[in-house]
Amino acid sequence: MKIRVSVLDKEKTILLVDDEETTLRVLTKSLEVWADGRYKIRSAASAQQAIRTAQKEKVHVVVTDICMPEMTGLELIEEMQKMGQLPVSLIISGHSEFEYAQTAIRLGVLNYLVKPVQKQKLIQSVEEALAKEFTQERAGIMQKAADHSLTELEQDQKQMTSPVQAGKDFIDRHINRQMTLKEVAEHIHLNPSYFSVIFKDQTGLTFSEYVTRKRIQKAKQLLLTTTMPVAEIAETAGYQTAKYFNKIFKEYEGLTPGKYRKNHK
Repeated sequence: MKIRVSVLDKEKTILLVDDEETTLRVLTKSLEVWADGRYKIRSAASAQQAIRTAQKEKVHVVVTDICMPEMTGLELIEEMQKMGQLPVSLIISGHSEFEYAQTAIRLGVLNYLVKPVQKQKLIQSVEEALAKEFTQERAGIMQKAADHSLTELEQDQKQMTSPVQAGKDFIDRHINRQMTLKEVAEHIHLNPSYFSVIFKDQTGLTFSEYVTRKRIQKAKQLLLTTTMPVAEIAETAGYQTAKYFNKIFKEYEGLTPGKYRKNHK
């Protein structure tokens, strides 16, 4: 069985920041053993060193000490956000009373750990941060791939009669294969011509345009979240040939599937 690799599973970078050498070394070692090569573990002994790392590569999770010379951990997070880096953030504090709570909430800090940081607590918090980062990244990708006409349609389903909703649901379930207007109409026991008229009237889209938009949206999601070849994506999205898929995709998106994938890496 061939396993497809999701781009959401690609190697993530976890950045540890602490000006205390011993603490940084212990935390780094703990995460390296836990990660076992699945993630890139980076360490920085100062906020400035952390910023230099963030300038070179995308940081998915940052674990930073709150009290450091020159720049606090919260100031570091804010600076990274100004750079366009939006990692899920964890704060390390030497005190159980967290006086920076309001700023931390504003910056979206997920959790804070009290020194001395327990290994299991560190790993659990990093796992939670990675899960949140995965959810955020996937949501961003789905938003990029979304067809606004379809999004509006999904939000306005109350205006659809039962036959149109049933026909739409049938299309959605079978979007990965060839289908005709006649087949869908027969499924909901309507005359094809009549179904065509009420479908357009209630969705604002013709049958063929709705099917095409659904296929293109599915293809975009696969282009952004998998390493599947374009030809295989074409088949999965219901196209019989990659050539025709490329043609339709370019008509709708203004560029080829390969270029679309490359531009959104």
